[in-house]
Amino acid sequence: MFKLDRKLIISASVAATVALLIGGCFTENAMASSVLAKQQLTIDGGIVYPIVEGKTGPYYVDESTLKGGYTNGRMPTANEIKAWDKDVMADGTGLPEGEGSVEDGEAVYEAKCVSCHGDFGSGSGSYPALSKGNAVELQKTLKNQRVNPDADGPVRVFGSYWPQASTLWWYIRDGMPHPMSKTLTDDEVYALSAYILYTNEMSIAGEEVDEEYVLNREKFLKIKMPNVDGFEPNIAGPNSLQGVRKYYANPLNFGVAKIKPADRCMKDCQKPTVQVSRIQNGGISDFLPPMSTVRDLPVVEEVANPQDEAKKIYEDSCKMCHGADGMGAPVVGDKPAWAKITDKGMATVYKNGLDGINGMPPKGGADLSEDKFKSIVDYMVNTSK
Repeated sequence: MFKLDRKLIISASVAATVALLIGGCFTENAMASSVLAKQQLTIDGGIVYPIVEGKTGPYYVDESTLKGGYTNGRMPTANEIKAWDKDVMADGTGLPEGEGSVEDGEAVYEAKCVSCHGDFGSGSGSYPALSKGNAVELQKTLKNQRVNPDADGPVRVFGSYWPQASTLWWYIRDGMPHPMSKTLTDDEVYALSAYILYTNEMSIAGEEVDEEYVLNREKFLKIKMPNVDGFEPNIAGPNSLQGVRKYYANPLNFGVAKIKPADRCMKDCQKPTVQVSRIQNGGISDFLPPMSTVRDLPVVEEVANPQDEAKKIYEDSCKMCHGADGMGAPVVGDKPAWAKITDKGMATVYKNGLDGINGMPPKGGADLSEDKFKSIVDYMVNTSK
């Protein structure tokens, strides 16, 4: 939950809990009271109901699934666990040695990131922006509420919103670039991190991250994000779990009133005290200027040469993965590769592209209509014949 808007924002898990606690959805209130008296609540304030006569509350449980153990696979070895245990934590655990400059990061970004995240991390198509300006100033916008149509809302990008920079480093290394994750060296990850810090106009230990800045492990651990204290409850420290449990035990912490079980209502709950005002005589009719009743659709401009348009969209949005130096995707011009794909039928090719396949997001991550996307597929296939 974001701290600055805590009375207006409730996480999905908390909302579900609130619905249960306020609505009184469980019919066995005596059982609930007994559980609350004897058992500690879950981490988000919910109730864990014991199994009584094969049921938890009003729901039956397949108790055979609770015996534990496993019947398939095997326990992983210590080396297998070590290979997967690559978390990068805020205290530096898991963060390797290495270094990278803003200049090198920009080169990597232009080669492997710009097609999805836009120039200077400004965002592109279906992919999120990484920066929108000075992170410290933008963090202040998180207090904004859209109380009218023209109001500016919060700006949530890496620099303004994320509480820890370690998440950035970890995510780049393990998930980027899409769809060629885990192909970057540690130095390239440091360089990209430096570049993203630079586009967010951030400083580290009082030193501005400028075009010549070189980021290493020692400097990275000194990063303090503007929104590091912007979330609640506090999940840091050895007593964090109990602190979270205590936080959610009090609904007033997230803008909800405590309701006694006896006051819960499930039917005909609205008291007959609400005054309703209705528009008389059909409402306003003399609009100035008069309200338009035209129902004509906008004129659709015809493209002089659809082939040229398809080529341009390919160059802008698809070439990074399907070009001569492609990133694992079938390269335009590679006839054998495309023949294997089109053998399944173009209907299947279209569907796989629209839905996403083998790491490619739906429509390649581009903001295109279905017909427009199909025209790009036709261009790539036909160019490879």
